[in-house]
Amino acid sequence: MIVSRGTLVSQLLSNAYMEYVKTKIRDVIDFPQKGVIFRDLTTAFKDPKAIHILGWNLSQIYRDKGVTKVVGIESRGFICGSILAFELGAGFVPARKPGKLPSEVISTSYDKEYGKDTIEIHSDAITPDDVVVIHDDVLATGGTMAAVYELVRRFNPRKIYINAIVELSDLGGRAKLPAEAETTALITY
Repeated sequence: MIVSRGTLVSQLLSNAYMEYVKTKIRDVIDFPQKGVIFRDLTTAFKDPKAIHILGWNLSQIYRDKGVTKVVGIESRGFICGSILAFELGAGFVPARKPGKLPSEVISTSYDKEYGKDTIEIHSDAITPDDVVVIHDDVLATGGTMAAVYELVRRFNPRKIYINAIVELSDLGGRAKLPAEAETTALITY
């Protein structure tokens, strides 16, 4: 593959900047249960340089893909999901826990790392004309992301992308996601 000098410089800068962000992610040992290393992105979100880098890099992935809606998964997916929607000139759709949305919803229940959960989206949030990015801070075992994908798929949008800031590859979450949904992560552990 031939890469232009501008593209190569961009990739090198992006990699260096993502290494900076990685230094701002705090590891919390034995949270939420013994044996787990929790990758805490709140320490990166509070750093002005890190959150700027995250917003910029996320937007560059989807800049030319015609995205019209970003679905942010409660709650940390709201942070960079909103930034991504703003940068792309797209709408923002919250995927929330039960009872948090004030109008008619569609929902699904699913298994996650520490038990069962349910997620909901407003029933009028997405149209068949939309191109959607589903965003969360971390892709771990993939249960939440797969559940939100299934909700979004019910709307029959033109295209669905999946994105996380961090992917915990040893937990195999990507395998639970459909192959037709292009899945990206900025940082992989």
